[in-house]
Formats: sequence, structure tokens, C-alpha cells
Amino acid sequence: METVDITVERRADFGKGGARRLRAAGWVPGIVYGPKRAALAVRVSALEYERKLAHLEGTHLVRLSAAGSDPDLHDRVVLVREMQEHPVTGVILHADFYEVDLTSRIEVAVPLHFTGKAAGVVTGGILQPVMREILVECLPTEIPEFIEIDVTPLGIHEAFHVRDVRMPEGVRSVSDAGQTVVTVVAPTMEEVTVAATAEVAPTEAVPVEGAAAAPKKPDSEG
Repeated sequence: METVDITVERRADFGKGGARRLRAAGWVPGIVYGPKRAALAVRVSALEYERKLAHLEGTHLVRLSAAGSDPDLHDRVVLVREMQEHPVTGVILHADFYEVDLTSRIEVAVPLHFTGKAAGVVTGGILQPVMREILVECLPTEIPEFIEIDVTPLGIHEAFHVRDVRMPEGVRSVSDAGQTVVTVVAPTMEEVTVAATAEVAPTEAVPVEGAAAAPKKPDSEG
């Protein structure tokens, strides 16, 4: 797996007010933490974060480069555990970096990519992904960027489950083996009814409720 390098600095400005000042000055406030060392408050250039991390899909290893080679930060390998965005502007508000041990297996969520056109879709069904990511266990260096699933064989009312997903070497699924990943469902009853109605040609006019009846033609009196 590719490792992304990013520069971090310790920060001393805390609280909501401090975070606002940092963001106004072009920084993303964050925290670095892990099971073996105390948490450290840091800041990252917003421009660098956007360029290197914000667009990435899935889980990626991040190697920290600390200004002044700060021994408590420099060369630590982390994952972006959580990234908070403003719901309207999309501005990065805060980032959590979780330190990992490269020799210990961890659990991470990996995105699923569905490829091909399901046989059931060809015959009118609808592809319905149930899971967009899958929980796996592996070494940090073996985290897949995504896992690909070819849905071509799926017919209507057929499904792939977690147990059917082929894992890369060194990666083990920890999600429920019986959980449905993707299925092909039949068209809804409303769609079937509309389609059937459209195919039937009208044979006679049907009076509209509430409309005046057409006058009866009078009998001829010669």
C-alpha cells in the first residue's frame, strides 16, 4: 500500500476559539493518538491536507513529518481515523490520526467496487448494493485500496454475501459471513402495472365521474 507523507506541527491553541483561529489562518486542527503513547494536539496545513488526503477513498497509511524532527511526532505512521467536515462548505474542521504498529494486524473498513452488468439487470431487474464497504483484518501495509466484485452472474432475486467475496492475500473478512453485499431485485409492482397498462389499447370510452351524461338521441317521429 502506498504511504502518504504529510507535515504536522504541535499546536498550543485549544478549544473552539483556538480551532476557529487555526482554520482562519489556513490550518486544520487535529490530534495524534494511539495505544502506546499519549495523545498530542497538532495542526496540518489545510492546503496540504486537501491536496494529499481529502480526496482519497478508503484507508491509507500516513507517515508524519514533524517540523524540527520532533521525536514525539516525526516518522510516526498513522491512519486518518476520522475527518470532520463542515456540512455546507465542506471545509475540513478536524482530523484524528491513529498511530498503528506495522507488525500488528488491525481492523479497517475497505470500500467495495461493483463491476460488470448483472444478468438480472439485462432482463429488467435493478442492481441494489446493500454494503458499500466491508470490515477486514490485515496488516497495515496490506490494506486494500478497495475490493472489486464482479456482479455479472447475478440474476433477479440472486445475491452475493460476505462469504462470496474474494479477499486479497493476507486479508480476512470480519463482517458477518451471511450478510448480503449486493443483490438484484425485480422491478416494483407499480412499474409492472404502468408498463402493462401502456400496452393495452383502449376499446371504448369510459365516462369521467361527475361529468354530464351525453343527451340521448330522440326517436324519429317520421
